[in-house]
Amino acid sequence: MSSRARRTAISVAASLMTLSLASCGVLGASDSSDEASPTKGDDITVGLLLPEKENTRYEQFDYPFFKAKVGELTNDAGNVKYANAEASAAKQTEQLQQMIDDEVDVIVLDAVDAQSIGDGVQKAKDAGIPVIAYDRLAEGPIDAYISFDNELVGEVQGRSLIDALGDGSDSSDKIVMMNGSPTDPNAKQFKAGAMSELNGKVTIAQSFDTKDWKPENAEANMTEAIGEIGKGNIAGVYSANDGMAGGIIKALEDAGVTDLPPITGQDAELAAVQRIVTGDQYMSVYKSYPQEAENAAEMAVARVQGRDIQFDALARDKVDSPTHKGIPAQLVPVVALTKGNIDETVIADGFYKVSDICTAKFAEACGEIGLK
Repeated sequence: MSSRARRTAISVAASLMTLSLASCGVLGASDSSDEASPTKGDDITVGLLLPEKENTRYEQFDYPFFKAKVGELTNDAGNVKYANAEASAAKQTEQLQQMIDDEVDVIVLDAVDAQSIGDGVQKAKDAGIPVIAYDRLAEGPIDAYISFDNELVGEVQGRSLIDALGDGSDSSDKIVMMNGSPTDPNAKQFKAGAMSELNGKVTIAQSFDTKDWKPENAEANMTEAIGEIGKGNIAGVYSANDGMAGGIIKALEDAGVTDLPPITGQDAELAAVQRIVTGDQYMSVYKSYPQEAENAAEMAVARVQGRDIQFDALARDKVDSPTHKGIPAQLVPVVALTKGNIDETVIADGFYKVSDICTAKFAEACGEIGLK
């Protein structure tokens, strides 16, 4: 099967929501998945390195769900040593070295800078500590990788933007592309996926790689684009994530735009879901961070305990980094989040409650779309 066909198949599966390892017979594998005795018992230390706090997902979902799952898998004997780099590659390098010095059993790493962290990954390997790349594929001798299908994310965003433009759109419609950070390999994959849908259907009038994914940088980029293109000539905006979408909207509103063009996003942040309810943002990409975090915890515990059959079942795909080929991987599916499926996605999965979304400010807009 081609990679594109595989992604299409994953997209179909994602539309059925939410993929469960239990349905694949994997979650129970820890009971009897390996004939050999585990290398280590439940008294293990798992290092978790996350990249930043600008995106609310890391503190709100990834860390707490990861920690809880490690506890569940180790009968509460396992320990999670956690550090957040706050968007500093240098700080993350120091945090990684500290975990090596502390002799943690395994490290789960979401890299700020996938290239610069490669030397640190090698040091961990030399110290006998396996490293699992989380969400972003770091360079160096990575033992495994878990993330969402990033090109599919971009395809879903690009296809949604074309759908939003409607039947009357053509290749002369001008689009602004607000891509993610140039140090994040995922951003390149999001862009490639989006371009596979946008190429030949619209005109990319301006394109930016946004430093550190920061909303204020996206806002500045969008202000520049408005000045170059004209506020009335922008048919739509491809925004690689929700935080930047917020900055883009602010720039458009500051320029006097009252009828906002369709704007994409990613991460299903609460503020973005509320913007979708009001129509200020057209869509986001919903990714089950609890599922990704829990599956990463499964992989880490299985790897350090020597449960090879369980580990292999959790990492059935293969990916290549610039430095290493054939890395075992798990790619988690995604779904487009719009006004029409808030109930069936973020609410059904317990991501948010209706009361979280439909506060007094948004009650009327929620009522108009039947969200109550």
